Amino acid sequence: MIDFKKCVNKEITISGFAEKVRNLQWVQFIVLRNDANRVQITIEKSYEKNKEMIELVNNLTNESTIKVTGVLKENDKVKMGGIEIIPSKIEVTSLSAPELPISITDKDAALIDTRMDNRFIDLRNDFNFYIFKIQSEFVRAMRKYLYDNDFVEIHTPKLIGTASESGSEVFEVNYFNNKAYLAQSPQFYKQMAIAAGYEKVFEVAPAFRAENSNTNRHATEFTSFDVEFANINSYEDVMKLEEELLVAGLTAVKEKYGDLIKKLYGVDVVVPKTPFPKIKLQDLYKELNERYGYEIPSHDVGDMNAETEKLTSRFAMEKYGHEFIFVTDFNKTKRAFYHMRKDDIPQGYDLIWKGTELTTGAQREHRYDVLEKQAKEKNLGDDIKFYKNFFKYGCPPHGGFGLGIDRLTMLLLGLPSLKETMFIFRGPNRITP
Repeated sequence: MIDFKKCVNKEITISGFAEKVRNLQWVQFIVLRNDANRVQITIEKSYEKNKEMIELVNNLTNESTIKVTGVLKENDKVKMGGIEIIPSKIEVTSLSAPELPISITDKDAALIDTRMDNRFIDLRNDFNFYIFKIQSEFVRAMRKYLYDNDFVEIHTPKLIGTASESGSEVFEVNYFNNKAYLAQSPQFYKQMAIAAGYEKVFEVAPAFRAENSNTNRHATEFTSFDVEFANINSYEDVMKLEEELLVAGLTAVKEKYGDLIKKLYGVDVVVPKTPFPKIKLQDLYKELNERYGYEIPSHDVGDMNAETEKLTSRFAMEKYGHEFIFVTDFNKTKRAFYHMRKDDIPQGYDLIWKGTELTTGAQREHRYDVLEKQAKEKNLGDDIKFYKNFFKYGCPPHGGFGLGIDRLTMLLLGLPSLKETMFIFRGPNRITP
């Protein structure tokens, strides 16, 4: 984007969308939108030299794309930064159809699914446009933190030969007349990297869940930020790293976009203090019962559900004044077979933020004989033989976590649905555009 302050009284060339075209008796105005920035183009009708441009603007439709060359002038009467461009040349690079399928200025004028059908238009609204600017900064800062701490970014396959990665349903695809599946996460392969001798790895990549769920926080394809690292002493090392990672991301977002987030989304970006509070699941049940009269349903005992997560955040704010809280000591039947156990308790956690599970993390079981035993408990056999082989020839103690970038953004900005924070949403009832 051009730095207008440095270009006053200079000729510049700028391209963008003609967001608004006004044709008055003596003057024409164009509001040009470049990225999310705007500048006024002013054409005086009384000047003979402007005849060609005046005719062009007479036929210009909103949201057409234009290229403008002219002198940037200061003008206190102009509301957009007190500057305007007096053009010498305007070129229409593409002409928009006169009627837009949805409103750009009022994102709530259409239902969410109509907006999704026209996502390329929907994203032109500032509210939606900035979501991905903010998301990008969050991911950039977390990536930088990991790079600065000697992590290696890997890229694992999304077509896999086994469907037994977790309890979730998988998408089956025809792979040259054989069966293959879309990966639910890079879990197996990031552990393979640890077994290969890479001490610290991470990946930011798509993941797939064939769950017929239509809640506001589930999608069939999403972007996962996965971290794994070796030579840990316990899952508390994993918790500490995630704290530092999120603090790095939130600090960067607050510095760059904090004021804008408050203005557009009405949310204060809070950089949390460390360490985050933590509580054992059974102690949490007791607190929620005593404080709010909440009783965990029998089928959820040993785990959490959506209502538990909401109340957990309320409890964390009331007792600790903290947006984040770790919950530990889940039942082994509710955790993956590759979670390490101590005294039969999985050595892992859920991280709750703003009433929603953000992350499941854990120390992994790296001992071949124990891992094989735990896999048998889950009735997993030859379909994960390739995975178990990673641990036959020595593998250091390790752990990690994964978090959904789209859910992270939804919680950060206080938005109601993943449909808002995914560039293109995928759910059970949406496979287009």
